[in-house]
Amino acid sequence: MRLSAVGLILILALLVAPLAAEAQRTAKVARLGYLTPFPLLSEAARLQSPLGPLWQTLRELGWIEGQNLIVEGRSAEGSYERLPELAAELVRLNVDVIVARSTPAVLAAKHATHTIPIVFPAVGDPLGAGLVTSLARPGENITGVTSRSLDLDQKRLELLKEAVPGVTRVAFLWNPTNPANVLALQRMQADARALGVQLHLVEVQNTPDVATALAAITHEQAEALFVHPDPFITLHSRQIVDFATQHHLPAIYGAQPFVEAGGLLVYIAPM
Repeated sequence: MRLSAVGLILILALLVAPLAAEAQRTAKVARLGYLTPFPLLSEAARLQSPLGPLWQTLRELGWIEGQNLIVEGRSAEGSYERLPELAAELVRLNVDVIVARSTPAVLAAKHATHTIPIVFPAVGDPLGAGLVTSLARPGENITGVTSRSLDLDQKRLELLKEAVPGVTRVAFLWNPTNPANVLALQRMQADARALGVQLHLVEVQNTPDVATALAAITHEQAEALFVHPDPFITLHSRQIVDFATQHHLPAIYGAQPFVEAGGLLVYIAPM
C-alpha cells in the first residue's frame, strides 16, 4: 500500500470498470464522492494538484465530469469536526465511490458507510489508525495507498539536524486532533531522543491557535522548527513560513505549499 498515483488509479479503475460497462448499456452517470479537509479546487486546478494524475486518468478512461461523471466534493475547510456530517451527506447522495483524503476524512467515511467503496490516498499509517485490518488485506469496503509518512518524519528530523549542527531544542508544531499525528508523535519522540534532540510540543487545533502557537515557539527559545504534516496546518503555510523567516528560525516542513511559500527545507513523499 505504498503511495503512488498509479496505485490509486488502478484501485479506482477496478472500482469504476463495472460502472463503465453499465454506462455503455444504460448511459449511467457515475457519482464520485470526494471528502477532504482541504479547500475544494476547480476542475482545472485539480489537474495541477498532487492528485492530478487521478483526475487526468479518469478522463482518459472515459469519465468526463459534466457528461457521465459527477464529482460530489465536500470540504471541511480544515475543521475536522465537520467531516462526519459531510461523509453522511455523501452517503445520502448514494455516490458510487468515496475518495477520502487524510486520516480524519477516511475515518469519517468509514463510520458513515459499510457498503460504499472508500479509497484513500496518502494516509500515513492506515493500520495503526484502524482504517484497515491489515496492509495485505484491508478488509470491508475500504482500501488505498499509504505515504508511510512515519518513516519520512524520522528522515525530516535527521535532515534538520544536519542543516543545523548542534541543534538540541526543536519546536514541534502539530495538530493533536488528527489520530495519525498522535501515532506519529510517539515515534517522533523516540527518534528525537536517539538524535539527542528535545521536542517542545506546540499544538494547533483551529485558526485562533495559530498565532498563539507561533508566539509560544518564540517563548520556548527553540533553535529550530519541525512542522508536522497536517491538512489544517498546511492551510496556514504562508503564515508559518513568514514567521520562521522573520525570526531566523531554521524549519523543515512536509507539504508542497510550504515550498511555494518559501520554506527552507521541505521533504515530502513522491506522488
